[in-house]
Amino acid sequence: MSGWLPAAPCTPDGCARHTGAVRAPLPAALLLLSGCALVLLGVACVPLVRLLGAGPRRRLTRRWARAVPRAFGVRVLVRHATDRAPDGGELVVANHISWLDIPLVASVLPGRMVAKREIRCWPLLGSLAALGGTLFIDRDRLRALPAAVRTIATALRSGSRVVVFPEGSTWCGRGGGGAFRPAVFQAAIDARGTVRPVRISYRASAHRTADHWSGPGAGAVAFVGADPLAASLWRVVRAAGLTAHIDVLAPIPADSEDGRRALARRARTAVLGPEEPRRTGRSGQTAVASDRANRPAESVHH
Repeated sequence: MSGWLPAAPCTPDGCARHTGAVRAPLPAALLLLSGCALVLLGVACVPLVRLLGAGPRRRLTRRWARAVPRAFGVRVLVRHATDRAPDGGELVVANHISWLDIPLVASVLPGRMVAKREIRCWPLLGSLAALGGTLFIDRDRLRALPAAVRTIATALRSGSRVVVFPEGSTWCGRGGGGAFRPAVFQAAIDARGTVRPVRISYRASAHRTADHWSGPGAGAVAFVGADPLAASLWRVVRAAGLTAHIDVLAPIPADSEDGRRALARRARTAVLGPEEPRRTGRSGQTAVASDRANRPAESVHH
C-alpha cells in the first residue's frame, strides 16, 4: 500500500446515507444542472483568469468557489481564526470527506492543489489543472515521496499557499477520520513555512452552540469507496437542508525540532482530535480538540 494512498473503511452503502428531508426530483435536477454548469464555466474560464494579476485572480477564484456549493443546494458557514495570515508559504491541511471539500477550501484559502500525476494526462481537465497551478505528484510509489516533498517545499519557499488532504483518502466523517500522513509536513519544515489546519464538516441542519456546530451528520455528501461521481452528485442535490461548515484554525509553525510526525499529529489533533478517537456518549462522534486558539469567529456565506 502506498504511503500516499491509505485505504479508508468507509463505503457508499454504509456511510453515504441521507436520513433527513429530500427534494423532489425536478428541483433536484435543476440544482444538478446549475451546479454542473457553474463548474464547467469555471473550467472554461481558467485560461482567461490566468491572464489576470494575482489579486484579481484570487478574488475571482474565491467567488466562484463560494458559488459552487450553493449551486448544488448546500449552504456554507465559515469560521476564521483571528490570527493574521503568515508572510511566507502556507501549507493548508484539511480532512477529506467529499468532492465539495475542494471548492470549500478554495473559497476561503485559494492555493495550489496537490493532485496525483495521472490527472495531468486527462483530456482537457489535466491541461486546465496544470494552468491552475496544480502540483502533480506520484502518490503510488514510496520512492517518489522525496521528490514530491521537494516539489511542495519549493512552492512554499516561493510564498505560495499549497492545499493538501493528508489523510490520503476520503472518510465519511462519522468515525474520526484517518491519520495525517507525515511526508507532506516535511515540506513545510524544509521551507520553514506555516501549517494552516482546516476542519470540514457537513450537517443536515445549521444549528450551532457556543463553541461547535451541532445537528445530525450529513452522510449524503460523503464521497467514499467506489461511489460513482454521478451517484454522489444526485445524492447531494436530493438531500435538503445540507450545510457545510469550514473552520479555518490557528496556524501552526513548522518547527523542525519537533519533526514531521509530531507536526502531523498536532495538525490532526487540531482538525479531528487525537488519532485514538474519543467517543461522546450522545452522538458517537469523534471528539474534537477544544484548544482555545482554535475557536474562530464566525462568518456566513448565504
